[in-house]
Amino acid sequence: MLSRTAENLFWMARYMERAEATARLLTMGQRMAILPGAHHRDEWRSVVRAAGSGDQFPEGVQVTESDAVAYLMLDLDNSSSIRSCLAKARANAKSARTMLTQDMWEALNDGWRKLDSYDVGEARQQLPALIDWVKTRVMTFRGATHSGQLRNEGHDFLRCGSALERAQMTLRLLDVKYYVLLPETEVIGGNRDHYQWTSVLYALSGARAYHHVYGGTYTPWQITDFLMLNRMFPRSVAFCYDQLAYRLNRLSGWHDKRGPCNDTIEQMVSALEQLDSGEIFRFGLHETVQQGLLMTNQLGVEIAQTYHFG
Repeated sequence: MLSRTAENLFWMARYMERAEATARLLTMGQRMAILPGAHHRDEWRSVVRAAGSGDQFPEGVQVTESDAVAYLMLDLDNSSSIRSCLAKARANAKSARTMLTQDMWEALNDGWRKLDSYDVGEARQQLPALIDWVKTRVMTFRGATHSGQLRNEGHDFLRCGSALERAQMTLRLLDVKYYVLLPETEVIGGNRDHYQWTSVLYALSGARAYHHVYGGTYTPWQITDFLMLNRMFPRSVAFCYDQLAYRLNRLSGWHDKRGPCNDTIEQMVSALEQLDSGEIFRFGLHETVQQGLLMTNQLGVEIAQTYHFG
């Protein structure tokens, strides 16, 4: 396979996952912003910061829901906005068209310019419906991929991109909780804290799965354990790392060579295996999340170097 085609598939999957991740961040922001006193805690700044855009808005100026929707959903100059991600995913898909099934192409192509017709006010009024639309588009694409694409090296590149971006999504959502928690440590364990932690689960569609594992008890330690270390939940960091290790191992077989990315992902899997939720909090949730984001960024660079992207 040409390295250019591999790069298109890898980034197409990343942009689709990123669009969904940003939609889930907005969902979480909405849930947290309805709590009493939310305007004092600047919840929307936490969402923008967790999206990797903390410097976009100056300190001391409150970030409103309209600001977050404009920047994270509609702004084409923001590479992580939903509108930008859908456009870039489609552009990559066009360059790798022969590697996609008809259903995959239609899932990417159908209504991809929908957000072009919205201004901030309209998008804010219809935010839940637009978020559902984005999630449906991504899930339709994902279903078409799983049901119809050949399990060749192209599929492995696509799944690598998806797993890498999904791991980052879960880490960033946990970071939202960290940033929200900073100014109000006196309420840890209270009703507001409980609601915020369960909001993380709902944003990742993990509430039912968590209940199956832990029953009706919700604690920060158990939720963090579930989202970081549970190897059965498909949005956990551990599950995504396992998928990356599996896909990169397959790719090393296709190409009969190993690269630094293979060693890095093995180290990432091993490091998580040695953790438990208590250790995560002793070390620091924010520090653990930031280390995870650093390693996933490094892994993305090493994948590109190994397979000569760009």
